[in-house]
This record gives sequence, structure tokens and C-alpha cells, in this order.
Amino acid sequence: MKKDWNARLTEISETDRAIWATGKVFAGIDEAGRGPLCGPVAAACVVMPPEPLLLYVDDSKKVTEKRREALYDQILETAIYARVILASPEEIDRVNILNATRNAMAMAAQDAPCDLFLVDAIDKLNVKGEVRGMIKGDANCYSIAAASILAKVTRDRIMRELDREYPEFGFARNKGYGTAEHIAALKKYGPTPIHRRSFIGHFIP
Repeated sequence: MKKDWNARLTEISETDRAIWATGKVFAGIDEAGRGPLCGPVAAACVVMPPEPLLLYVDDSKKVTEKRREALYDQILETAIYARVILASPEEIDRVNILNATRNAMAMAAQDAPCDLFLVDAIDKLNVKGEVRGMIKGDANCYSIAAASILAKVTRDRIMRELDREYPEFGFARNKGYGTAEHIAALKKYGPTPIHRRSFIGHFIP
């Protein structure tokens, strides 16, 4: 059955519309790339206006790549504030994936013109204002979903570029996740400089 995107937009923006109705300005924050074996984590913070609501904004994993690319530009054109920060594989190895993600989120949010931050599944950010962690926030909050799209498009573009540098790993396809193709290449060729050493120890001698 064809998805009713207008109904979905009404549903996913319910939380946002309730806060907008109070006159409060707030940001949505999300990340992409916590699970892969290599590459950065991308954290995005975005402040969206009440109008216009952008059709097709949803959890980035539920939106096609072609549509995400189009939405990326629309979100940047519409947003009051938008910023994406990367946490490198070196930082991930040094401070662990959760802390690296939190650091990137806080940096992405540091100049946002608001004091309320809705974050997908993470709280305790070092930001000036209230932080509300929302389980499955990217599927239930329009602003977080918009941030998820910015983060994922940014990271996917990076992984496609890295695919040109390391074609044997198939990064354009697997985006650094631990697919059979990726793990086989890791065992055959060894880790690249962009691999997270703290993630790959059990795959290589």
C-alpha cells in the first residue's frame, strides 16, 4: 500500500507542533554512523521553523537515498540553524563511541539559537539549555528526523569518497558497516587508517 506522506508528516510533527505552540524555539539532534567499523560519526543539530513543513521528512533510514539527497538541500534552505560535526575514528578509539558522539552533538549545537534540545536516544549533552532524550526520536519528531537526514547524507557522501580511495572494501555499498564483504576485505587487506581499532579487534589477528 502506498504511504500517505501527508498523514505521516502530521504524525511526525506532533511533538514539534506542541512545542511551537508555546512559542519556544528548539533544536533536533541526531547522529549517523555509530555502528560501522570505520569512518566518522556525523552529528547534526537543526532548528526548523513551524512553516513550511517539508514533505517526506522522516527517520533517515525510512527515506530513499535519492529523496534524502533532495531533502538535504531543502532542510538547509529552510532551517533557522543547521550544523553537522564529525567525530573521527581516532577520537572514537580514544574516548569511546558514546562520548565521541556526545562531543560531536554538543559541538553541532553550541551556536544554536535556543535553549531546548530534543535528542535521539541520548541525554546529558554539554549544551546550554535543557536536553530531552527521545527514544526513537528520529521516527517520532520532525526536527530530529531532519537532523537524521543531514547526518546520514553527510556521512554517506564521505563514505562514497572513501570508496574511491579504498575500493576493495566496498564502502559505497556498505557505508563502513560490518557486512560479509567488508569483513572479508578487512581480513585480506588489513585495516585502513579510517578503521576504528576499538571496533575491529575480533576480526583481525
